Amino acid sequence: MTVQVLDSQPTIYHGQYGDFTITQGDRQEVIIYRLGLLMAALSFTAGSILILWQGPTNHTLQVLTPLAAIFALSLGISLLNIHIYLASLHKLLKVFWLIGTISGVILTLNSEQPLALFVYNNPLTLFGIGFIFVALTGIYFKEAFCFNRLETKFLTFIVPTLLLGHLIGILSLNVEQFLLSSWALLFIIFVFRKLIQAIPPDIGDKSVFAYLKQQTQSSQ
Repeated sequence: MTVQVLDSQPTIYHGQYGDFTITQGDRQEVIIYRLGLLMAALSFTAGSILILWQGPTNHTLQVLTPLAAIFALSLGISLLNIHIYLASLHKLLKVFWLIGTISGVILTLNSEQPLALFVYNNPLTLFGIGFIFVALTGIYFKEAFCFNRLETKFLTFIVPTLLLGHLIGILSLNVEQFLLSSWALLFIIFVFRKLIQAIPPDIGDKSVFAYLKQQTQSSQ
């Protein structure tokens, strides 16, 4: 499990641009990244089960708002601790998360309807709050690219298909429910597989980070 990795003697790794070691701080960042993803997945899945099982009752819609807040906060924590070689891409994902989160807060404070119902009935709000899911899709894409995970390949396709399909209005309710349930299931599978993955691959080649940082500083 993830928590077992706060161990051991430093190991020398041979990177593309030199040798490096992995620190306890590096390991802790990965653990926080994964725990953030876990909380995001659990809150998202709980909300999906509620809406698919009970339907849009008043109680369900009221519960979805705090679940959305937990999801957004957890995803933000993950984005702060994720290791991505391209600093510009990392910053972009955080900007997307910020746009989506601020939009969600504004909609929650200014709408008389529960957040989920208002967004569902007003698809154009996805041009704001939808950016949080763009950031999440960025994580899925990163995991699919770096670790060849089958579930994240599907998620990279499912998320934009559901959101854009709802935005344009081309999906039936049954198709939307199928895509949402698939999203929730694959998200949980991805996270629990992530929890038992070795830590070093998530940290990556630190010599590449150092090289890219040096290149950036040299160009300034």
